[in-house]
Amino acid sequence: MRKKDTLVIKEETRLAEIIIEAIKEKKGKRITKIDLRKLKNNLCDYFIICEGDSSTQVNALAENIERQAYLQANKTPHHIEGKENAQWILIDFFDVVVHVFQRENREFYKLDDLWSDGIIETIENE
Repeated sequence: MRKKDTLVIKEETRLAEIIIEAIKEKKGKRITKIDLRKLKNNLCDYFIICEGDSSTQVNALAENIERQAYLQANKTPHHIEGKENAQWILIDFFDVVVHVFQRENREFYKLDDLWSDGIIETIENE
């Protein structure tokens, strides 16, 4: 595990929580948080995976994630991919990477299974 000071760990955990709430606001489905911090050679600290029912909802989820991350944590993504067709939008905040899928693409790529050696938390929609 990379050594980080406590403040940075709290910031990335808070950002993950903000992102999850942003997903819930737009009725994202099957929200999963995968904690990768204890894995050797991890790409980031958290993966957050969710899905929407249509390209319109996937775009709305991604936009709300960006908006809330900026408004609540003053964070902007380092990189975003997939907005053109909104089948799978990746939002990279360095330590937190968000994957917003349409159901078919999530089932095909199976990121939840690929990173199953992390600590997986399924978030219940309210």
